[in-house]
Amino acid sequence: MAKTSWRAIWISDVHLGTSGCKAALLYSFLKAHRCEQLYLVGDIIDGWRLASGKWFWPNAHNRVVRQILRMSEKDGTQVHYVTGNHDDFLRDYIDEHVFEMGNIKVVNEAFHETAAGEKLWVVHGDAYDGITRHHKWVALLGDVAYTFLLWSNRWFNHGRRLLRMPYWSLSRAIKHKVKSAVSFIFEFEQTVAKEAHKRAMDGVICGHIHHAEKKLIEGVRYYNCGDWVESCTALVEDESGEIQIIYWNETSADLHNSLHNNVIEVDFQRA
Repeated sequence: MAKTSWRAIWISDVHLGTSGCKAALLYSFLKAHRCEQLYLVGDIIDGWRLASGKWFWPNAHNRVVRQILRMSEKDGTQVHYVTGNHDDFLRDYIDEHVFEMGNIKVVNEAFHETAAGEKLWVVHGDAYDGITRHHKWVALLGDVAYTFLLWSNRWFNHGRRLLRMPYWSLSRAIKHKVKSAVSFIFEFEQTVAKEAHKRAMDGVICGHIHHAEKKLIEGVRYYNCGDWVESCTALVEDESGEIQIIYWNETSADLHNSLHNNVIEVDFQRA
């Protein structure tokens, strides 16, 4: 099957090891695309859940890992695993060792130059979230609340499906409507963009807040990968250096398979 090719792909906040991870969709996305550089921008494996003893790892999660390895080995994709706060167990290790296995490298940050010559700083972003950095117990409590919200959302949408109603994200609605949540997102974006400017970067690509975005902040290009818990989004760079957000769902996967079986290229970017 033909695949859509990109110079680079960025994904973050997959949270493998949790029941909220939409691993099957991520697997179908990875199968449908090819890239020279794959950036895993933090919180790919949920070490917090592992530490709590509530580990959830079905075959769908194995398939994601195997597909990333396959891309690295067979396609020659350079994989950059950028650590996040949920997989911070890797940070202590790479502080003392260089972790590099074939085309896979684990780092705390990365740098990418686009085809247009723009220099981008790639970082998860938790270091620029005051709650995660200075009050981890609050972040852990928030993680529990978020997990409960996702659980509630799953049953809520199960009821909507029975009534033949479309999917509706309760947690996304809260993030977009609650004033404190909107303020947090705004402050995070501003802080990360300012740090990118200090580093003389043209832009920054991050994750952490589960909110896909592409915008210009005081001359700095700000991109956020989103997540694979709810929104199922990725950033992609084409051959001209343009970076865009892809939204992926069951319809996208089915359409891609159908069209590519007839050797037709398709773009799944949301209008």
